[in-house]
Amino acid sequence: MQRITDGLRKEGKTIGFVATMGSIHKGHLSLVDISNSSADITVVSIFVNPTQFGTGEDYRDYPRDIKRDKDLLRRRGCSILFYPDVDSMYKKDFKTDVYVNGLSQQLCGITRKTHFKAVTTVVSKLFNIVKPNYAVFGQKDAQQAIIIRRMVNDLNYDIKIMVGPTVRERDGLAISSRNVYLTEAEREDATVIYHSLKQAALMIKNGERKSSLILQRMKSMISSKKGAKVDYIEVVETTELKPVSEIVGEVLIAVACYFGKARLIDNIIVKV
Repeated sequence: MQRITDGLRKEGKTIGFVATMGSIHKGHLSLVDISNSSADITVVSIFVNPTQFGTGEDYRDYPRDIKRDKDLLRRRGCSILFYPDVDSMYKKDFKTDVYVNGLSQQLCGITRKTHFKAVTTVVSKLFNIVKPNYAVFGQKDAQQAIIIRRMVNDLNYDIKIMVGPTVRERDGLAISSRNVYLTEAEREDATVIYHSLKQAALMIKNGERKSSLILQRMKSMISSKKGAKVDYIEVVETTELKPVSEIVGEVLIAVACYFGKARLIDNIIVKV
């Protein structure tokens, strides 16, 4: 992979990169579109990173269908698929971690304490392997995108980070590989996450500035669904991801919630 991208760079080609764990869906493909519009060559990686999964999480059951993924990516204009195995990414004597302090301990990092260390470590490795000019991430994983942008800035990577909008189903549910875990009833109930975010945006538009009242309304909406188990609902500023009591400037409203065994996340950014 490094030899290929070295050759492409010598030819004057620009390289866009989309990192995925496979189970390719419309959200991933929208990131490929963004890369294709910005770079000469688009590289997509598929690597189900075992270190991102905590104890009891779904590494073994995570959906995998490489044949389908390859077909979707080829038809969407992906130039190169990078598909490494675990042994090549993590050799037996692997000892290095990349960790962004502070940001990795907020939101999802409160209950998934090692998750973002695993993300930044593997993304750092992928950047060094693929050597992209551009890397595209999704807004649905807003915390991840903010952390990676900080890592790139702090470690002087010569890579432009681009963030594509969240892609949703017609009823508003954010498209995710984990949606396949939902039963029909859970799938219907899960739309409340997006409806609660829309309600928050409406409250802010109508003049509400107290985060506590907005969070109370969102929690009430989500908790009305019998199968919902809230991990967190937060209003945070978009630089350090710290909670805010009063909404001023730009804020991220973020939700993580379980429906059955599926842990779903979603968010919106609001500016006032």
